[in-house]
Amino acid sequence: MAGTVRGEAAPLRRGLPRVARGEPWPPADDDALPAPTIDAMTGAPAATTAATTAAAAAATAAPVTALPPAEGSPAAARPAVGTPSGSHRRGLPRVAGAEPWPPASAGTGPTGPAVAASAVAAAAGSEAASAPAKPAPVPERPTTPERTAAPERDAARERPAAPAPTRAPNAARTAAPRARSPIIISTRAASAPSTSPAPSTSAAAPTPAGATTGIARLRHLPRPTQVVLGSLALLLVAAVAVLAVRGLTTYRVVQDFLQTYPGEYPLPDTVESGFPAWIGWQHFLNAFFIVLIIRSGWQVRTEKRPSAFWTARWAKTKRRISLNLWFHQALDVLWLLNGVVFVVLIFATGHWLRLVPSSWAVFPNAVSALIHYLTLEWPTDNGWVTYNSLQQLMYFIVVFVAAPLAALTGVRMSGIWPKRTTRLNAAYPIEVARAIHFPVMLFFVGFIIVHVALVFATGALRNLNHMYGSSDEVNWIGFGIFFASLVVMVATWIAARPLVIAPIASLFGKVTAR
Repeated sequence: MAGTVRGEAAPLRRGLPRVARGEPWPPADDDALPAPTIDAMTGAPAATTAATTAAAAAATAAPVTALPPAEGSPAAARPAVGTPSGSHRRGLPRVAGAEPWPPASAGTGPTGPAVAASAVAAAAGSEAASAPAKPAPVPERPTTPERTAAPERDAARERPAAPAPTRAPNAARTAAPRARSPIIISTRAASAPSTSPAPSTSAAAPTPAGATTGIARLRHLPRPTQVVLGSLALLLVAAVAVLAVRGLTTYRVVQDFLQTYPGEYPLPDTVESGFPAWIGWQHFLNAFFIVLIIRSGWQVRTEKRPSAFWTARWAKTKRRISLNLWFHQALDVLWLLNGVVFVVLIFATGHWLRLVPSSWAVFPNAVSALIHYLTLEWPTDNGWVTYNSLQQLMYFIVVFVAAPLAALTGVRMSGIWPKRTTRLNAAYPIEVARAIHFPVMLFFVGFIIVHVALVFATGALRNLNHMYGSSDEVNWIGFGIFFASLVVMVATWIAARPLVIAPIASLFGKVTAR
């Protein structure tokens, strides 16, 4: 009496995932192939997986369902989801944008063991007709498929599987190998397939929005290139301004205005000519402090991760600030002390009359001096006796407007400002102080650049003697003092690093590293 014996399940070859970033299909708990059926009399496999595959490749017009899984396997225990009776389970499309395979039109017809048995019989018949079958040895026990035998998952973990005997090559697979069509997953529409090659990963990044404007493009250039282009732009603007003002001076009305207002007006008779010696060292200290204040202030504004912090010893609340901020505030204190001494001395000696305008004629004379500067024909220079009106206005703004604004806004942003005074904070918000403090710094930077340029352009030796040598003579004494002060400023600029600042700051508080 003939009968069949079901063999052990074999691992199933897993393929592409069904969903994006999913695990390979079928799941790990469904990795056993249906157990092959062995003839009990001869011991030969009744139907093999290869014959089933060849039969399915030969009959593509009529898809055949897979054999039912072995009894007791995980695949047999799990019900088929989404596969109603009489229809096929559909998978990924064969081409980009097509419907799932097999088509819906091929999903009708009888399914189940009857169709599987007929397909297996047809495959077995074609195999026997195409190539002579070699007699298979009769094993004492059921043989395993081509892959390593794998019993149930838990049993496989406890003991290794025995090696499977080698089976004779399948004639159907050798004669007609199945050509697998690649599975293409695409999100593009099927009606408009793309024929262009895949984009290169080395392609340049897309241009950010707004980069079409000139300013946005300049922001992406290297810093040295920006400096060079900015300098060229300033030179171009200056050249245009000089040509334009020179053209204006050809008009009769402008010439009459320049003759009426030569650029300066006479000061009161009580004003003494010349510069006392304390003006020289006050000028050096002021320049020394303001240059370092601008540098440290810019560092505070741009630093993201301070390398060291400073904490005051006497403060009740241990507020920690960056070391650069401490250095900036320490320079502010020294600059303010020097400014207080300067203000006291100018009022004690009467020098304030050279800085404070005493006549409304200062404004038209300032315009006249500006026209002379723009035409590169310098106004009458008699700085040992009096400033021209434009100089007087600028020095007045620096001493009595810009310096107090820098001090008041700096104190509002510092730690010495009382935090619990609600009314005072509401009347003077910190946002207002920040909005004023930075433009004041830019004003000082512009003033220093123009001031130094004009000092060298309108007679460097004589002007430097006025500033540092307290003399109206033309010699190199003032220049030598200026050069020595410049060396001190450059050396301090280079030495102003945390390695040098930290020991000094530790004398007044506690310095900690990040």
